[in-house]
Amino acid sequence: MFELIKQSKRVRRGVLKTVHGKVQTPAFMNVGTSAAIKGGVSSLDLKNIDCQVELCNTYHLHIRPGDEVIKSLGGLHKFMNWDGPILTDSGGFQVFSLGNLRKIKEEGVYFSSHIDGKKIFMGPEESMQIQSNLGSTIAMAFDECIGNPCSREYALFSAQRTTRWLLRCKEKLDRLNSSSDTINKNQLLFGINQGSTFEDIRKQHMKDIADFDLDGYAIGGLAVGETASEMYRIISVVEPLMPKNKPRYLMGVGTPANIIEAIDLGVDLFDCVMPTRNARHGQLFTWSGRINLNNSKYILDTSPIDPECNCEVCKNFSRAYIRHLLKSSEMLGMRLCVLHNLYFYNNLLKRIRQEIDNDNFENFKSEYITKLERRI
Repeated sequence: MFELIKQSKRVRRGVLKTVHGKVQTPAFMNVGTSAAIKGGVSSLDLKNIDCQVELCNTYHLHIRPGDEVIKSLGGLHKFMNWDGPILTDSGGFQVFSLGNLRKIKEEGVYFSSHIDGKKIFMGPEESMQIQSNLGSTIAMAFDECIGNPCSREYALFSAQRTTRWLLRCKEKLDRLNSSSDTINKNQLLFGINQGSTFEDIRKQHMKDIADFDLDGYAIGGLAVGETASEMYRIISVVEPLMPKNKPRYLMGVGTPANIIEAIDLGVDLFDCVMPTRNARHGQLFTWSGRINLNNSKYILDTSPIDPECNCEVCKNFSRAYIRHLLKSSEMLGMRLCVLHNLYFYNNLLKRIRQEIDNDNFENFKSEYITKLERRI
């Protein structure tokens, strides 16, 4: 399923083979929360921006239109007309973000819908059932995502409960994958490492979940309040304990610099809402740094967003025009910005794969890790 093609120190180059196609790693997964990327970007556009994997949100799709509805329509791939791999999260992070609207117990989580206040229960079995109904390529195990800082006592308790939940997830998905009416009988399961910023808890939890011999492993509970240096520290202590022959996924991260640093620490997969969220507000990534099209200096700027970019937006439209669209609240402006940022992220990872292939990743990192974070 996962082939490690090349490794230099911790930097890895691989390919993840799934029932819905291959994923060249390291890779960025595009976040399509409700089976669509915010900003008017369809699954047809994803091919043009070199997207390999689409990430959809279990919680939001369960709320509407409903996972049973999607199953009756043939599954998520048919529903959104995307034939590539899809990863669905477990709903754990969304439950975490609900704050006072949820109550966590051993059996699962009781919470209220953010749409209409309807009372909902989701536990490991429910999460697996929903993701099986969606028919995604990769299902994420149901976990508890806790914010940082966190008490050591609760971090330990939460990590141990996440392990118990993982066992229930695996048992449930095994049953679902052998069921005659399951859409994707080859659905993969990734476990999630938790433990806040406590190294010993993180390490023990990684050892515990590695024993399950899952299809892949994620590092969760980061980029939720800790500093970047703390995040890198945790990745560094967890990575040596992650199975070498399985893909590693850093959840919800992050900036181009975060991604480059994490690849240097041995991570294979990433997702983040940053490129789309920033784009909708005119904040764009370029190979020279970040620009904000809301700034008045772009009123008469006829150059593309990024002269070094080969996306259709940069080939055809000027900064001045796109700024006008944004200021006029024209949806086209948002769409063009989102397309550019996602193209940039996908091609940043493509470029990194090429640099790894050519034994040049260290030089690439030295040149770009600071440059890409620069605000122009």
